[in-house]
Amino acid sequence: MIKRIFFQLSFLLTTTVCSTSCSEEILFNRDVRPILSNNCFQCHGPDEAHREADLRLDVRKNAIDDANGYAAIVPGDVEASELVRRILSKEEFERMPPAESGKELSAQEVETLQQWIAAGAHYQKHWSLVPLPLPVSTEGSLSAKIDHHVLSKLQSHGLSFSPPADKRALLRRLCFDLTGLPPTLKQIKQFVEDDRPEAFEEIIDSLLSSPQCAERLTNDWLDVARYADTNGFSIDDHRDMWGWRDWVILAFSENMPFDQFIVEQIAGDLLPDASPRQIVATGFLRNGMNTHEGGALPEEYRIISAVDKVDTVATAFLGLTLKCAQCHDHKYDPISQKDFYRLLAFFDK
Repeated sequence: MIKRIFFQLSFLLTTTVCSTSCSEEILFNRDVRPILSNNCFQCHGPDEAHREADLRLDVRKNAIDDANGYAAIVPGDVEASELVRRILSKEEFERMPPAESGKELSAQEVETLQQWIAAGAHYQKHWSLVPLPLPVSTEGSLSAKIDHHVLSKLQSHGLSFSPPADKRALLRRLCFDLTGLPPTLKQIKQFVEDDRPEAFEEIIDSLLSSPQCAERLTNDWLDVARYADTNGFSIDDHRDMWGWRDWVILAFSENMPFDQFIVEQIAGDLLPDASPRQIVATGFLRNGMNTHEGGALPEEYRIISAVDKVDTVATAFLGLTLKCAQCHDHKYDPISQKDFYRLLAFFDK
């Protein structure tokens, strides 16, 4: 399971972004959230301390709730939406954003908000939290879901698939993608001479089960997990983290379930009767840079280490960047500063 997840993950994330940005429809995340974030969220966003009129425009339920006979947003009804009325108001005391904020919406931004409300004021979750929809395709010969995404992107540019590669070229691509190595002469001969329909599937399974494939996939994970056998700061002394690296290679070799892969790296030492191997897995949290510099402040680097763990866990397992929320509520991702320090508390030991 884990091998196939990592084999397709990079492509799927890229396709998600492309499929959103290529749409003609007005979308909340792409078109509307930036307008609200730049002009409204300071007073009507996730920050409780600065929120005015108990109104949150980043949460749909709050934005459309009735407030003494009116609502900021009335889906499908632009004229009844208080948000639009306030934006267009000629009265300085009620016009939004207020004059003292120094902000003013452009005519195009106002038009975008009106069109969005007229269409139903649909909000969106962050793209990484939404299942990737399968594009509608009239191509009946596509057997893999991933091919539908490829074809959809190609067709948006007036293109289609290239002609099928010959078997030698196809095998070479497979081997480099899955193992980082060229095929052997024996592999080429066997594959070229095998005319069975299932030959292609079998060579993929063979490559996925090879130790070279485990090492190839591990290489990408080491980058995500900031692996290094040195400390990283000015006194870049040697340290031994290869034990954790070998744990990752073994996890890929055994095709470890992805949920187990996550749990053991984040909290392997907290599992009941944790084995030495499960404890080694938590080296994932210890890959951050370290310092032996004499003037280093222990308390400062304790916090630096905890922040590093938060950043890495978020990037690796949530597909989110949390660094913005270290200093303020995130403008575009659904993360508050309070959420950041709640997560940091788990690693601040």
